[in-house]
Amino acid sequence: MDLLALPPYGSTQHPELKTTLDSLNETELARLNYVMGRWGESQDPNITSAVQMYVWDVADHGNYVGQGGDGHFVTRVPANVRATVLANLAAMRDAAAANAVANPSVSMSIQMDDQYHGQLTISTNPATATGTVTLTGGIFANGSATATLGAGTHQIVGTPAEGAPEYRIEAKMSAPAVGYGAGVDLFYTPGEQRILGTASFEPLTATAQSPVIPLDFQPIIETQVSSKFVQAGDPMLDDLTVSVTKHSWIKIDGQPVPVVAEGRLYGPFDSQPAEANAPPAGAPLAGTEELTLTHAGHYVSPGTIIAPESGFYTWVWSIDKTAQGDWGKYLTDSFTDRFGRVAETSVVPFQPEAVSQANGRLVKPGDEVTDTITVASTNGAWLEQNGEPIPVVFEGSAYQIPGTLPPAQSTEIPAGAVPLGTVTVTATGPGTYTSPKVTLPDAGFVTWVWEVKKSSQPEWVRPFIASDWRDDYGINVETHSVRWPLTITSEVREYNVHKGGRAFDRITVSGFPENHPEFEGDGYWQPDAKELTHTVYGPFATDAELTEDMELDDAPVLTRITTPAKNGVYDIGYGEDDRIQPTEPGYYVVVTHFEGDDRVQPFTSSPADIWERFFVPGPEQPLSVVTQAQAQAFVGDPFEDTALVQGSAIPEGAYLVFRAYGPQLAGEDPVCEVPFFVSEQIAVTEAGHYRSGTTSTDAAGNVYWVETLYGKDGNVLAEGRCGAPGETTVVSVRPPGTPETPTPDKPELPELPPELALTGGTAWGAWVGGVAAVLLLAAGATLWFGRKLALHRERMQDEDEEVTIDELMNQ
Repeated sequence: MDLLALPPYGSTQHPELKTTLDSLNETELARLNYVMGRWGESQDPNITSAVQMYVWDVADHGNYVGQGGDGHFVTRVPANVRATVLANLAAMRDAAAANAVANPSVSMSIQMDDQYHGQLTISTNPATATGTVTLTGGIFANGSATATLGAGTHQIVGTPAEGAPEYRIEAKMSAPAVGYGAGVDLFYTPGEQRILGTASFEPLTATAQSPVIPLDFQPIIETQVSSKFVQAGDPMLDDLTVSVTKHSWIKIDGQPVPVVAEGRLYGPFDSQPAEANAPPAGAPLAGTEELTLTHAGHYVSPGTIIAPESGFYTWVWSIDKTAQGDWGKYLTDSFTDRFGRVAETSVVPFQPEAVSQANGRLVKPGDEVTDTITVASTNGAWLEQNGEPIPVVFEGSAYQIPGTLPPAQSTEIPAGAVPLGTVTVTATGPGTYTSPKVTLPDAGFVTWVWEVKKSSQPEWVRPFIASDWRDDYGINVETHSVRWPLTITSEVREYNVHKGGRAFDRITVSGFPENHPEFEGDGYWQPDAKELTHTVYGPFATDAELTEDMELDDAPVLTRITTPAKNGVYDIGYGEDDRIQPTEPGYYVVVTHFEGDDRVQPFTSSPADIWERFFVPGPEQPLSVVTQAQAQAFVGDPFEDTALVQGSAIPEGAYLVFRAYGPQLAGEDPVCEVPFFVSEQIAVTEAGHYRSGTTSTDAAGNVYWVETLYGKDGNVLAEGRCGAPGETTVVSVRPPGTPETPTPDKPELPELPPELALTGGTAWGAWVGGVAAVLLLAAGATLWFGRKLALHRERMQDEDEEVTIDELMNQ
C-alpha cells in the first residue's frame, strides 16, 4: 500500500485485523475491504492489476496522484490490456461506492400463518448479502431444512416431532463477512511496504424462533364390514382402519391421547341404502357401539350388536370433539363417516317360507290340481336388489300318501310316500302365487310339500337366503282327497213281476277303500258316510220316462232300502225289512245312491239302466227293444251287448241277432256295413234281457252294436241304429302294469222267500248260469272298465211252462 517504500522482500509478520489505519476513515476502509474481498483472489491479471491500482489510490492517495494517478500507473501493464484494466478499475470504484458497508449485519424473524405454515423474514446489510439458513422444526418450500438465502421473505412449513403436543420453529443464519465491514488485514514487513488483505471478520449470524405452537391432530375412520353376509343372531362386526390426516397421534408423557369413536348401525333396510352425508330422517337404528382409539391402524368393533332380522345394515362412525373431555383440545375437529357406503354395509339374509292351500280339497283321479302358496320372509323384510325384490324359486312336490287314510303331519317324508310331480314357482316378492298343474292319477290322499333350496337359486341370489327351508309333510290344508270312484253293478232277478209279486236285486259294490266306512274323521276330514241307498222308483206308464237325466225328486217312490257303504255283493228284496212289492202296473227302476264323503265320490246309478228295471204288466204293452252295450273294454278282452225286449205279446218264433262293427277311430262318423261279429240267433220267448255273447278285437277304437229282432218268418220287427246312444263299446289299449281282467266270481243267488210263488215268466231260466258283473280296478286305482258282465241266459224248452225255483236253480 506504500508506493514509495521498498518492496516487501523481508520477513512478513502474521496479518493483523485493523479497523483503523493511518488517516483512512470507515468508508475508505470499508471500500478497500469490499474490493479486496470481491476481486482480490482473482486469477485474471487484468482484474488484479485494477485491484492494486484501487488500493494505492485509496490507501496512499497523495503519492498515487502525485506520480500521475491512473494514467501513470496503467503504463505498467501491457498496452493492449490497459483499456481493460482501466474499465475494471472504474467498475470497482462504482461497486465499492454502492455496496461497501462499514457495519454489515443480518437479522431474521418468524411469523406463523397457522400451526404449520409461516414466513421467515431476513434483513441484510448490505442488501446483497447472503448466507446459510438452517431450520429446526421446519422446512423450506423445497422440502429442505437448509437453504442459502438473502434478504426477503421465505415460506416455511413446520415439522413437529412425532406425537408432540406442541413445538416451535427455530432459524439460524450464517453469512460470510468477506468484503464487508470497515477493516482490513495488515501484513507488516519492517522497513518495507505494508501489504493489505481482506479483513478477517467473523461470519455474520442471526437467529429467530416462533412462539410455542400448540398442536392438535385429526383422526379419521374408514371401515369395511368383517363379513358381507351375517346370519340373524350373529354379532355384527366392522373392521376399522384409523388414520391421521393432520399431524400425528399426540402423546402426553409418553401415553397416546385416547379418542372415543361411536359406531351407529342403521337398519334394517329392504335394500342397499343410497350413499349420503347423513342418514335420512327416521332411519331405523339397530344399535350403537363405542371404541376407544389410541393409535392409527386396524380395529374391530366390539360386536355387541346382534343381527336381529333380515335387512341391509350400514355403519356410520363418528368422533365428537366435544365429547372427549380434556382430551378434546388435542383434536382438530369432529369427524363423521358417510352413510350408506357399500363397503360398510352388511346383509342379514332373509328366510323365504310359504304357507299353502291345496286348490281342490276334494278331487277325483285324473284331475289336474294346483296349490296356492302365500310366501313371505319369516325373519324380517323380503330383501331387494336394484330396486326389485330378490326372486326366490319355491319347489313344490305332490306326494301320494301310503294307505287310504289322511296323512299325519310330520317333519319327515315317509319312505312309502310316492312323489307324483314337482313344480316350481318363482316368487318375485311376498304375495300369493298359484303353482303349475300336477295330475293326480290315483285315488287316495295327496299332500304338497314346499321347500326352498339355496342350491336351486341363481348363484347371485344364494347369499341373500338365510337357509334351506321345507314345510311339514301332511298339513291338512295342503292335502287333496282324490276320492275313490265307486263301481256299482246290479241286476234285478226278473224283469216281469206280477202285480202284488216281489222283485229282487243283486248289487255288486266295489271301489270303496278297504276300511270304509270305519274312518270317523279327524276334525278336518269328515267321517265316512255309512250307507248306500237303493230307491225303487215307479210306477211309470212307459219306459220312455226312464232317461239318464230323469228328475228323481219328483218321481214316484215305491220303497227305499239301505246297505252298508262298503265293498261287497248285496242281495235285496228277500227279507221283510227290504221287501220290494209293487202294487200297481207299470215300469220300475232301482237307483242306487251314495251321497259321497271326504274319501269317496258321490254315486247315483242311471235311471236308464235296463238291468235295473222290472215291469208289472198291465192290460197291454207294445213290443219294443232297448239295448245297452258294455261301455269299455281293453284290446283282447271280451265284451258284449244286451237287449231288453219288452211287450205283453211276444210273437212266437221271434229271435234276436246282434252285429258288431269296427273298431273305428273316435270322432269319425259311425259306419255299420260289414260286421266283424254276428251272434247266434237268440230265441226271444218273453220280455226280458238277452245277451249277444262275447267278442273281442285286437285293435283299439269304437265298436258300434246294432241289434235286430226278427219274426219267425225273418221279417224285421225292430232294429237298432248305428251309433245310437248306449250302443258303443270303447276299446282301448291296456295301460302298462294293468293286470289281466279277472274272471268274475259267480256267487249263488239267495233262495226266494218260501211263501213266494214264481210270478215271472220263463225268463227265470236266464238266472241259472248268470253272474253279476265284476270289473277289474286297474293298477293305481284306474276306473273299472266294462260296467258289468250280465247273467248268462239259457234258452227254455217251453216258454209257457211254469216251473218252481228249484227247477230254475238246477237247470
